[in-house]
Amino acid sequence: MTSQEYNICVKIFSDNVYRFILKNIKRQDAAQDIVQDSYEKLWINCNSVSFEKAKQYLFATAYHTMIDALRREKKMVSSENKKYDEPMHTKHFDDLHEIMRNAIDKLPEAQRSVVMLRDYEGYSYKEISDITKLSEEQVKVYIYRARLFLKQYIGKPENVI
Repeated sequence: MTSQEYNICVKIFSDNVYRFILKNIKRQDAAQDIVQDSYEKLWINCNSVSFEKAKQYLFATAYHTMIDALRREKKMVSSENKKYDEPMHTKHFDDLHEIMRNAIDKLPEAQRSVVMLRDYEGYSYKEISDITKLSEEQVKVYIYRARLFLKQYIGKPENVI
């Protein structure tokens, strides 16, 4: 990858990578640091990463950097410890986006990441598998469980509107 292609990657992908990380960790300064670290790793490895694979490389690097940061902070949520039979939302919400944001925040980290990669960023199961280093089957299971939880959390449309 040339320096010109690297600069194109910064222009094209930095906002998407930042949004993805920010939606997962909810802290702007930490999200900016992770994106910066990801671009630094891309620059260091620019000779071995082709321009065509740069987007996937950036998302995978950002994802793994985020997971490492969460592990360091010991804030990783285990899906086995998360109870899905908690009462549904108890607050009154006026905004559907707020309801979705709150529902997504309640997902375990792994499920939140794969759902966001699939539904917000539009990646295929194979690409998500490559990014997260999970098997395609595990990605599908996480997405299924996350969508099932979201459906239960949100409830019937007439209750939301």
